[in-house]
Amino acid sequence: MNERKVVYVVSDSVGETAELTVKAVAAQFNGGYVEIQHRSYVQKIEDIDDIITASMQSNSIIAYTIVIPFLKKYLDQRAREEGIIAIDLINPLMEAFVQKFKTDPKCEPGLMRKLDANYFRRVKAIEFAVKYDDGRDPQGLKRADIVLIGISRTSKTPLSIYLAHKGLNVANIPLVPEVAPPNELFELRRNVCVGLVITPDKLNEIRRERLKSLGLTAQANYANLDRILEELDYAEKIMKRLGCPVIDVSNKAVEETADLVLAILKKRGVGVYE
Repeated sequence: MNERKVVYVVSDSVGETAELTVKAVAAQFNGGYVEIQHRSYVQKIEDIDDIITASMQSNSIIAYTIVIPFLKKYLDQRAREEGIIAIDLINPLMEAFVQKFKTDPKCEPGLMRKLDANYFRRVKAIEFAVKYDDGRDPQGLKRADIVLIGISRTSKTPLSIYLAHKGLNVANIPLVPEVAPPNELFELRRNVCVGLVITPDKLNEIRRERLKSLGLTAQANYANLDRILEELDYAEKIMKRLGCPVIDVSNKAVEETADLVLAILKKRGVGVYE
């Protein structure tokens, strides 16, 4: 019968960092299974005593991320007294920071998880992007920092989500020849919209791959070159009518396109939150 391999993951916060580190190390040993016992939000001496007792009974290792000085000191001391292996996963690197960068740590647990105004702004922006994706509700256009327009497969949705992570409210509208754009689009300020275009050959390639992934024939009208040219011509007319800047996304990653959009926003004086 195999001996239990137990590691106590101990933290004065959630303990996610310690758990991930333990799992990364365990993966190097024959399949990586260890039994992880969590002890989160350790704040008192009594908590440490309980962990030491439990560790002695299970003949385990303690892996910890404790930044409260008196708790760390007490855990180290008790582990030495009882002959328990206790590994500090965070303080050696903190000490290197102190030595190299000549600054002192706050020694405050949970700083990585503290939610600030920028975090909430991003969450709301992502919710906005999802709610007003693909022209679902034109009423949201008036509240958008930016409105992306373009035909299908011009990266409107991924670009919207990427920009939302910057704290921007982004809506997007698909341009389809048979469907008139919402009236709200033409009521926006001229500096709100950005058009996305792509070369016909590149779009034909993307749409063929899309059809293939769906198990459909590549000959469908969706990937037909004449249809693509018709859609692009229609989109160009709408963008000219709006007088909006246009970005060619043909050979650009989402990040590259986003940088161009952010540059446009910067010229307009729209704040971007990093």
